[in-house]
Order: sequence, then C-alpha cells, then structure tokens
Amino acid sequence: MDFDTLDKQMRSFEQSLDRTILPGTYIVARLDGHGFTRLTKKEWDLEKPFDTRFRDIMIETLRHLMDCVFRIIYGYTQSDEISLLFHLDDETFGRKERKLLSILASEASVAFSMKAGRPAIFDCRLIPLPNADYVVDYFRWRQEDSHRNSLNGHCYWLLRQQGISASEVQKRIAGISNGEKNELLFSNGINYNDLPSWQKRGVGMYFKDVEKAGFNPVTHQTTKCIRRELYLETELPIGNEYSNFISNILKTSGHASK
Repeated sequence: MDFDTLDKQMRSFEQSLDRTILPGTYIVARLDGHGFTRLTKKEWDLEKPFDTRFRDIMIETLRHLMDCVFRIIYGYTQSDEISLLFHLDDETFGRKERKLLSILASEASVAFSMKAGRPAIFDCRLIPLPNADYVVDYFRWRQEDSHRNSLNGHCYWLLRQQGISASEVQKRIAGISNGEKNELLFSNGINYNDLPSWQKRGVGMYFKDVEKAGFNPVTHQTTKCIRRELYLETELPIGNEYSNFISNILKTSGHASK
C-alpha cells in the first residue's frame, strides 16, 4: 500500500469520532481539578475551609487560560473549577471538540503545576449553549454552587474543629436547612454575610478597555490610547445583578441578542 492511500485510510479512522460545536452556538468549557481532594487534604497543609494561596494559584491559572489560544470573553473560578466563555465567533481549531478539550486541559494542568511547584491535572468538558439566556443561567448555576459549597464548607470545618467525626458532620449538615446552617455559624461567632465575597461567590475575569496616557516621539505630544486589559473581579454581584453582569459582558462582545 502506497503512503497516500495508507495516510487517507488511517486519517479516516483517526477522525471517525471527531465532533464539532455548531456555529452560532455558545461554548462554555469547565475545567475541574482531577484528584484535588487528595492533593489539598493529604499533600498540602492548606487553611480550612479556604486557603488564599490555593485561590491565588487558581486565579493565575485562569489568567493564563484567558489569554492563551482562544477568544475567551469571561472566566470564572470557584473551589477547584474554572469556567470559560468563548466568544460566539471563535473558530479556533474549527471548533473541534477533541482539540478544545485536550488543549484546555493541558494548558490548565501546566499553568497550575508551574505556579504550585508540583504536578496537578485538570479534566475538561464542553457545554454548548443555544442562546445568551442559557449562558446567563449557566453562570448563575455555578455561582449558586459556589455559595452552597462555601456554606457547607464553613459548617463542616467548624464542627470538625469541635472534634466531631467526618461522617457525623456530613449527616448533620445534610439534615439542616441553609437558614439553620447560617444560625449554626452565627452561634459560633461567624457571620456568614461578613465573610469575603470570593469565598461565597467565586471570582470573575474579563477584558476591559482602559484609557492609557502615552507619548508620541515624533510630535512630542502626550496622547491617549485605549488598551484591552484583563480585569479581576473579586466582588461579584449576586442574583439578578449577576445576571445583568453576565448579560453586559455578552453585550460588550457584540452578541447579547443571540
């Protein structure tokens, strides 16, 4: 068999499972730390329930992903996960699922490992969303998950520090409402409302046009220019205000009506 024939045959097998995300469909990628429970509980001496060092590494990993290969217009991180919203017109790698998944997981794993000084692995999934309303709903969902994890985490570690076993703590938390969880914290000197926003809501990152002063060496005049810079938002709004926040990012990208 000559090379061209063999090449054509092998490529047909190689590409037999290729899938692409349809044009006109929003893409959200969510990356999750693989085996991070072991990493954070057994190998690192992290502050419980939240550690600023770990938060900062996740933020720097997000920063890397925002500006590596793809046209990402919004990034969000909470706990050990990162969500990325692609520009609607992003056609990188022909929107092939396998390319997006493999490259994003690799980029995140390397960026985190370099910052952390030890190997770490991320997995990745793609969520195709048919319109902007579902994009808003997606990020509302992840923020609600952040709130739930935060409240449960603070309750869990409060009770664990009181000497209660892990299994018993899990049973107690599962059997009470959010209001009762807030009361549990408050009765032990913790006002959940006063905790840092990033612990409860996660953090976001997006591009902003910023006016900068410059100097024209030819005319020797001071000039002004607009530069696109990454902006970290650690005080994200909640509820309908967060919906408006995401809608505004979509509007700024020129695709809010789709």
